[in-house]
Amino acid sequence: MQVIASAPGKAILFGEHAVIYGKPAIAVAIDKKARVKIRERIDSKTHVEVPGLGISEYLEPENDVIHEKQINKGILDYISKSLKKVNQLSGLKKQNGMDINVDLEIPIGSGLGSSAAVTVATITALSFYNKLEFKKDEIANYAHQVELDVQGAASPIDTTLSTYGGVIYLSRNSEEITHLPLNWNPSLIIGYTDRESNTRELVESVRIKKESYPSVINPIMDSIEQITDNAREAIVCENAEILGELMNINHGLLDALGVNTPELSRMVYIARKAGAIGSKITGAGGGGSIIAYSPNKIDEVLGELQRVENAFIIKLSSLGVQQEVGRTWKRRI
Repeated sequence: MQVIASAPGKAILFGEHAVIYGKPAIAVAIDKKARVKIRERIDSKTHVEVPGLGISEYLEPENDVIHEKQINKGILDYISKSLKKVNQLSGLKKQNGMDINVDLEIPIGSGLGSSAAVTVATITALSFYNKLEFKKDEIANYAHQVELDVQGAASPIDTTLSTYGGVIYLSRNSEEITHLPLNWNPSLIIGYTDRESNTRELVESVRIKKESYPSVINPIMDSIEQITDNAREAIVCENAEILGELMNINHGLLDALGVNTPELSRMVYIARKAGAIGSKITGAGGGGSIIAYSPNKIDEVLGELQRVENAFIIKLSSLGVQQEVGRTWKRRI
């Protein structure tokens, strides 16, 4: 038996870091995916292979065991805990042997939701493999639980986008998810560094600042909240100028939180000089990526960013997680 599931990555337009403290956020699913393939084995072992990262490892998810010989173990944590979560939900004390292959189009550690995409795709593939066939709201919920388990603190925005696709506004305290219309071409470019960011460490650094200087950091979070609400209106009204200006302001506030780097800052200003009307950090920062909004100047901005770092144009993905069995059958959930 062979099962394949794919899930898109994401780019946060507004609200990163503040969303962890109950503030709203806006994000989009992008056309870069994680594809997880599960095949039955004749023995009882669980083998994971991520060719793009040079990972080949045997897991013992029931014991949370990942062999220490792996240098890049981060992605294995999400896969292992996804296996354990599905085993618990299915009542299995021990999973039958399987090979898990992960094809990752999303740059890892770039703030583009690679861990959420892998988690959502893994849980979806496992649910079908075990004849559970979770609904989308269940997939998003279980994947968020896995991210919380691995990271300690996490917004549901990444796993929601990987599950549902599209453009979403996550309301205060994650109480409601609103799908926003985006029928116009947003002309977005991602620039990313080879330096991977550590979401958990960055979230912790902001938390420490917030606890140490609440009278300083809390107003910053409040300002990001207001920017996000204004950006929602700009998206609905298709007001490009306001959207770009709000991105620039949001970047300055993220810089104040201490999650900027010289590499990210350089890309932000190169993008603006080349014609982007808005550019900012997207995701946790500390390495990772920037996003540039470049109507009418997309080729110029892309070319200038590629001179100094990695960059690509993103298309929005209206599709969330998808499943296929073997090579012949595919469906939306």
